[in-house]
Formats: sequence, C-alpha cells, structure tokens
Amino acid sequence: MGPGVSIIEAVIGEAQHGIRLDRALADLLPDLSRERLKALIGEGQVQSSKLGKISISMKVAAGQVFTVTLPPPVPLDTVAQDIPLAIVHEDDDLIVIDKPAGLVVHPAAGNLDGTLVNALLHHCEGRLSGIGGVARPGIVHRIDKDTSGLLVVAKSDKAHEGLARQFKDHSIDRLYAAIVYGSPSPAAGTVDTWIGRSDADRKKMAVHREGRGKHAVTHYRIIQRLRDAAVVECKLETGRTHQVRVHMHHIGHPLIGDPVYGRERKGFKSILETLGFKRQALHAKSLGFIHPVTAERLMFQSVLPGDMQELLSQLHV
Repeated sequence: MGPGVSIIEAVIGEAQHGIRLDRALADLLPDLSRERLKALIGEGQVQSSKLGKISISMKVAAGQVFTVTLPPPVPLDTVAQDIPLAIVHEDDDLIVIDKPAGLVVHPAAGNLDGTLVNALLHHCEGRLSGIGGVARPGIVHRIDKDTSGLLVVAKSDKAHEGLARQFKDHSIDRLYAAIVYGSPSPAAGTVDTWIGRSDADRKKMAVHREGRGKHAVTHYRIIQRLRDAAVVECKLETGRTHQVRVHMHHIGHPLIGDPVYGRERKGFKSILETLGFKRQALHAKSLGFIHPVTAERLMFQSVLPGDMQELLSQLHV
C-alpha cells in the first residue's frame, strides 16, 4: 500500500439489504459522498473477496463485506495565499463567506492567484471537500467577481453532496439586492425565461425561446424607490449564470454600473465617476439552507457594502 493510501471495511447490514451498492456504502460511510463512492467503484477501488465483478448498481445483501481503498487526494496546482476572509460562519463541515466585490472565486486565465480558492486553501489548511479525489475547496456555487455577498463552501464531502443536492433542488434561499435603472412596473413580479449563451457574444448570457438554454426564474420586488432608480430585492428560484443581471436587463431595468448588460443612462455618468463605482450594483444579501450534516436550519444576512450605500445616498429622492 502506497503512502497516503487508506483502506476502509464496510459490512452490509439489514438496513442496506437489497439496495444499490453506491447507496449502501454511502449509508455506511458518511464521510464519503455518494459521488465519490461512485468514482471509486468505477476505478476498481471497491472490492469484495466473495464477489466477482463489482458495479455501482448491483444490489447488495446483508452480511456482505466490501473494502474501499482510498488513494491520496491529487493536489491542486493552486497555491495557498494568506488573503483576509470575512467569515460569517464556520464549522467542521462548511464555511460561509461574505465575499467583497472584486474577489474572483476560481483561478482562471487572467486571475491565476489572489482568488477565493487561494484564500480558502490557506485558511482551511487542507480541510476541504475532495469530491472526485482532488484536494480542492468545495465550491458548490459562485457569485460573479464584481458581485458582493454571501456564499457557502463545503469542507467535507458529505456537506458538499448535501449542499449540491439543495442547489439542484432549488431549496436554497437566496436573496439579492440590486440597484437598477428606473422603476420596474409592476412593483413586484416574476421573470420566467430560458437563459443561455448569447449568439452575438459568447461571453454574455441572453434570454432565449423556451427549451433553449436553462430554465430561469427570478421573483423581484421594489424595496426602495430612488431618483430615476430603485432598489430591487431578487429571490432566486433557480441559479443560472448572470441570472439577476440578465433578467433585470430583460424587463428593461438593468443594474446600475453593469459593464456587460447595462448601458449608462443620462444623469448617472457623473455620479458613478465621482464615486468610482465601476461594478454592477448587486449584493447577495441573504443565504439560507439546511445544514447537510446536522440538519439545522441556517440563515445568514449581509448588509449592503459601503460602495452601494454611497450610491444609494447619491440617488435618494
């Protein structure tokens, strides 16, 4: 057995009798996600001395014994960096961050370091989810570089799988505060469209006909009227790329400062230049979910950051 390799033994009980192997092992080995176990089975890392070929979907029987070989996680090339983080909540399984505008979540071309991932690698010192066998932070959702606010990161595989399931089921509560041009009418409503890549610019998203792209639903309501603008609260039913930005643009009220979906309107240029406001006015202000390990209901709030507060003060009626 090589360095860093560990072997776990799992004995099938009556509660697992007759169910799929991956589900049975997930019940018996809570520290490993079902997705991780599926990958291990596919790689031949799950064996039984009394059985021949092992498959994910095979039905197991009480008393069967399986051995699970865990290879060491493949390290990331990304370096850990001591970048300050605004931590709203942290426990053994997850961490909630209040991300400032300007901080990229994942390293990518043009942003190879100085990202949230770099910061998490330093802060968590390896205590991060490794679904897929890669030692990496468990990013289960993202917010844009120039959007501020709350996001949750998984530290354990079980948390990663549980959070991912809630995002897939659209059971996560997410509220965004956006400052938009004009005043939407009606004052509250639902934008229900399909969002996909723009035909004109592949870096942008756009609203398409039904069935093209992904279904996207945003519930909005005006919470404050301003001078030729409004603060709109957006509740996400789905979580598509640039969803709030695309939907507000679609109904004719793009986000102030949005360099991609917003066109600067008369009377705002001098205000934005004076404030040095160069981002979309969007903040992830509320995040709620069921803790995937403790089953506790968690809800977190974040106040508007200073730059959006300054913008509001300039736009008061």
